[in-house]
Amino acid sequence: MKSLKKSPITEIKNGVRLSLYLQPRASKNEIVGFFEDSIKIRIAAPPVENEANIELINFLSGLLKIKKQSISILHGAKGRRKVVDIIGIGKSALEKAFKLRDF
Repeated sequence: MKSLKKSPITEIKNGVRLSLYLQPRASKNEIVGFFEDSIKIRIAAPPVENEANIELINFLSGLLKIKKQSISILHGAKGRRKVVDIIGIGKSALEKAFKLRDF
């Protein structure tokens, strides 16, 4: 696995901020690994009428076992690159849930 220039996970007040790269219209929802300085996530929903964003929030909510209201897309609602805030979870718990290493 290639080494990252900066971590895609930043701790913020009461939670974490993620740098994500989304691949819509995938065969299933899954965390793939890294793409440049982001976490790459495949989402089954198409990037039409906010469907991929809604599916991303549902996927993260289920994976992290937190409320959907705790997840917000700050930047990139209309693109593949997104910045997402998740309130109520720490960096180590998120890394464990995502099964990521090498930050």
